[in-house]
Amino acid sequence: MTTPAPSIGLELRSLVTPDGELELSLVESPLRVPAPTQVLVRVEAAPINPSDLGLLLAGADPDAASIGGTAERPVVRIALEDRAMRSLAGRVGKSLPVGNEGAGVVVSAGSDAASQALVGRAVALAGGAMYAEYRCVEAAQCLVLPEGTPPRLGASSFVNPMTTLGMIATMRNEGHVALIHTAAASNLGQMLVKLCVEEQVALVNIVRSSEQEKLLRSIGAVHVCDSTTPTFMKDLIGAIGETGATVAFDAVGGGTLASQILTCMEAASVASMTEYSRYGSTTHKQVYIYGGLDTGPTVLTRGFGFAWGLSGWLVSSFLQTVTPEEFQSLRQRVAAGLSSTFESTYTKEVTLAEALQPAALAAYSKKATGEKYLVTPGRR
Repeated sequence: MTTPAPSIGLELRSLVTPDGELELSLVESPLRVPAPTQVLVRVEAAPINPSDLGLLLAGADPDAASIGGTAERPVVRIALEDRAMRSLAGRVGKSLPVGNEGAGVVVSAGSDAASQALVGRAVALAGGAMYAEYRCVEAAQCLVLPEGTPPRLGASSFVNPMTTLGMIATMRNEGHVALIHTAAASNLGQMLVKLCVEEQVALVNIVRSSEQEKLLRSIGAVHVCDSTTPTFMKDLIGAIGETGATVAFDAVGGGTLASQILTCMEAASVASMTEYSRYGSTTHKQVYIYGGLDTGPTVLTRGFGFAWGLSGWLVSSFLQTVTPEEFQSLRQRVAAGLSSTFESTYTKEVTLAEALQPAALAAYSKKATGEKYLVTPGRR
C-alpha cells in the first residue's frame, strides 16, 4: 500500500543565463506521482563528485561568486568568460538539476508489486538530479541496501565503485596484467587499493605527498610512488618493472604526468629487450584519462617509442559494454562491500542551502584529495 507522498520538493538547479552568468539556486518543483513501475525516494545523502562539478559550475570560478537571496534560499551568481559561453551554448536558458548519485528511503511507489516491495527500504541510485529532497525513478534503477544500512553509507555506491570495477575489467579485457592509478589517495583510489588486494591484481599508485603514501600503505598498497620526490621517475620505472603494468588510469589529465607514465613504461619495457630497436619496444602502453583535476593542456614529450595509446575513459561507456546480468552482479558486489571495500569517507556534510555558501563552493570545487563533501537534502 502506497503511503501519502509530498507534492512539492526542493532541488538545486544550475542555470547559464543569456547575459553570461551562472546562476545556482534552490527551486521548488512539483513531484510526479510514481507510475506503476516507479518509486519516490526521499533523498538523504548525495556526494559531490568531481564529475558533478562540470554541470554544477559550468567552468565558472567560485572565488568570483556573489550571493543573494536568503539563508534558506541562497542564489549564487558568477560571471562566465566569453570562451566558456561559446562551449555552453547548448545549455543557455536551461535550468538543470544536478547530482549523479545518492541514497535515501522509498516513501511512495506505483502499483507494481516490485515497486511496492521497496516502500520503506533504503536504496541507492544513480539517476541524476540527486541534489534534491525527493527523486522519482524506476524501481529497477534502485540498489536495495542491506537491511539496517543507513542511506549515508550507500550514497557513493555507483560512480567510484563502478569505476574501480571497470578499471580492473578493462585491464583484463585488454590483456594487461597490472595497472597504474594517479591521484591514488582519493576515495576512489583507496577503494581501488582494497579491490586490487581482493582480486590479487598488482597496482602501482601515484600520490602527491608522503602522508598520502603512508595512508595507502596502511590499507595494503605495495607499490606507491610520490610524484613530488626527485626519485619519482626512477621509482616508477622500478614499480612498473616489478609489476609489468602497461595500462594507467589518470585522474589528473592535464600537465606532463601522462607523458611521464608512458616514458617510464617504455623504459621498463626496453630494459627487458634482448635486441636494440630504434623504434623502441613493441610492448603496447596505454594511458586512459578519466578525470580532469588539472584542466590545462595534456603535454606529451615523445620519449616512449611508437607502441602506445592515450585516450579518454568513462565508467558510463564501460557499463554499456556489459550485459544486464553482469551489471546487476557488479551492483550486488558493491552493496555487499559498502562498509568495507567500497566505503566512502566525507570531510563535511552540507544541506542544499549550505552547499551554495561561498566557503563550501570554494572548498569542494578544489577537488582536493581526501576532501569529499556530502549533500544532505532532507536536513535544513
